[in-house]
Amino acid sequence: MNAATTTSNAPADHLAPVYAQFPLQITDARGVFLHKPDGGKVLDLYGGHAVAALGYGHPRWVEALTEQAKSLCFQSNAVALDVRRRAATRLANFCGLGLDTVFFVNSGAEANENALKLACKMTGGTQVIAVEGSFHGRTAAAGAVTWGADKKWYGFPNTPFEVKFIKPTTTAAELSTLINDQTAAVIVEPVQGVAGAVDMPKEFLQALRFRCSENGSVLIFDEVQCGFGRTGHPFAANMYEVTPDIITTAKALGGGFPVSAMLVADHVAPYLKMDSLGTTFGGGPMACAIVETVVDIIESEGLLKNVQQRSAEIRQNCMVGPVIGSQGAGLLLGLRTSRPAKDVQAELLKLDILTGTSADPNVLRILAPFVLESEHVELLRTALARLPK
Repeated sequence: MNAATTTSNAPADHLAPVYAQFPLQITDARGVFLHKPDGGKVLDLYGGHAVAALGYGHPRWVEALTEQAKSLCFQSNAVALDVRRRAATRLANFCGLGLDTVFFVNSGAEANENALKLACKMTGGTQVIAVEGSFHGRTAAAGAVTWGADKKWYGFPNTPFEVKFIKPTTTAAELSTLINDQTAAVIVEPVQGVAGAVDMPKEFLQALRFRCSENGSVLIFDEVQCGFGRTGHPFAANMYEVTPDIITTAKALGGGFPVSAMLVADHVAPYLKMDSLGTTFGGGPMACAIVETVVDIIESEGLLKNVQQRSAEIRQNCMVGPVIGSQGAGLLLGLRTSRPAKDVQAELLKLDILTGTSADPNVLRILAPFVLESEHVELLRTALARLPK
């Protein structure tokens, strides 16, 4: 029954019906809790797909956005802005890997799209290698390197380049053949998100780095979900001690404000010529004010250490009830369940705890805010202990 024929008192809904939604209504949120219309609270361990890095209503986040909106809500990249320059400098320094040129855009898919475009222009290659289980976005190039997209939702008649998927168990010897003179780039999530918080073997990432350098291919770390503090390090690249040629990041970067970025190494930066890339909304002053502020909050409040501590507590204390193991890093955790994760998720939601699922039917995903405290981990442990094994 559509809006034109409904006889109920419910308001018409003109939204495209493309999202599965939780059986949950909220009015607002504060800290790590979502507030329901009846006054109840839900502990948010999903963070809106890993976006709400600072939780909700952080006073410095709110102040930064409010003040920037008052002074200058928007101006395009055709006008130089000090706030944009400061945000880029702060982000590059936070990364600390020598990827010192920053291009701001709006979403993870857009960052990946530009990274792949840049790699193809740099190398002249016609092939991109990605990893099984990956998710890189829903646009033409990003969707082309997303595992399973061609069978589920990829709607374009052709991909922009040849795509080859490899396993994270691929050996260095095998990579020497797979990555060849046609390979423009290898794109990889160091810790896969949608796949279920799957952390890549360090030896695999090291082998990719060696072979890409040897062959002249571009190594792209997609850190849209696993980056910007989520692992308890500035980026997963820092944790693995493997430096790619390009890092893409989004989600936690704005703590709830839409913003993403591509960070490129010095040897890549010369390929960024006038008009080679572009964006209307990317690098807007409100987005940049937020990036600068979120970096400052993470550093000044010691949130990287907090992420590591809460992650350790979850791994140590929450192996109860239906949870039989864990994977991932920081607060991108996959709790492996003895029965379908979607059932465990539904049962937890009835106990006022929101978690995520993943492509793995037996992995519950934890993408909690970086401000999570021990008492919140205890709420999760207590709830899991109440559930059937």
